[in-house]
Amino acid sequence: MVSRRTPGRALRKLLHVATKPMKADHGRGGVVVQAYRGYGSAQEIYVLGRVFRQPGFGQSLAEGSLLRDLVDLLRRTLRWGVGNAQVTLKLNDSKLTVSTGKDGYFDIHMKLDTPLDNEKSWHRATLEVAIEHAKRQPDTIETQAEIYVPPASADLVVISDIDDTVMYTGVANKFKMIYRLFFETAERRTAFPGVATFYQALFEGPDGNRDRPMLYVSRGPWGIYEVLEAFFQRNHIPVGPILFLRDWGMTLQNPLPRQAVDHKRKLIEQMLALYDDLPFVLIGDSGQHDPEVYVQIVEQYPGRIRAIYIRNINHDESRDAAIARLADQVAKNDCELLLAKSSQQMASHASELGLIAPESVERVRARSYKEAQRPI
Repeated sequence: MVSRRTPGRALRKLLHVATKPMKADHGRGGVVVQAYRGYGSAQEIYVLGRVFRQPGFGQSLAEGSLLRDLVDLLRRTLRWGVGNAQVTLKLNDSKLTVSTGKDGYFDIHMKLDTPLDNEKSWHRATLEVAIEHAKRQPDTIETQAEIYVPPASADLVVISDIDDTVMYTGVANKFKMIYRLFFETAERRTAFPGVATFYQALFEGPDGNRDRPMLYVSRGPWGIYEVLEAFFQRNHIPVGPILFLRDWGMTLQNPLPRQAVDHKRKLIEQMLALYDDLPFVLIGDSGQHDPEVYVQIVEQYPGRIRAIYIRNINHDESRDAAIARLADQVAKNDCELLLAKSSQQMASHASELGLIAPESVERVRARSYKEAQRPI
């Protein structure tokens, strides 16, 4: 049974979620360096993040109070990206310095002087950020960045959409999407039945030892990064870098959402170039343009995409027919596209292709049945 919420309670929930990242800074003001999970190969790595300032007022207010939430929301709104900060990434004997853009974001692509050990998946790099001041010495802030590199055992790359593919967000219904993105915490967001078990099977491979790259993309804003991380951990979904498609703004510098034109396609192309010796599986949903984007990728990179799984969230005959035509189109390039109503259907198909262990299908079926009893 899903409880009803009054507008006042809904507003409190919105405030709580919107100010969640502000709680993590322990009331500090000044400059904050936020590094997102990086990714790469033994020869090169990518690290993204942001350097910003935020006010430090309101530290003495009680945690959890309405006034504190309102003050934290104001602090978050008043965040100001630090432009032209010098960000230095260090990993082993490799080092590269870049400057942040006017909104404080940095995007580092560093070639490595010495290849990384491919016997482990996660590597830790150091970030040093120098902030220039007009009348005093520059401040230097140091933090760490986690970087995922596929181990030698990896034989496949999985790229999955998040919204209405991994979890219910209602992208086809904009009001429902906004509600689920901002009003629901990680504990209340719901993964599709069986999705975690299916993704775990893809991660492990047919022999259980592949440790494949699991890369995720979302139409959501950078501001929900922490909530999505908690969601993945709570639902036992294999962790990977979460690559958001756009920054929605929500600052004085950029109060309106930025567009995400062709961004997903470009991200996939970047991954294809990075992992040029591995085949790919692409997973999305039927609600937006995932099938069309994925088909463009198949045609542009023939032989690289092993399978495409599209979760059917529309249940519209005309849309189903259009996707069926796309399936016929990609079949000419030795790729299979499956429009599926459930994670179990995807798992059965993946087992037939030899992508996952046959016994995984029964685990996905059993888990799907159990999780389907949960309210959405």
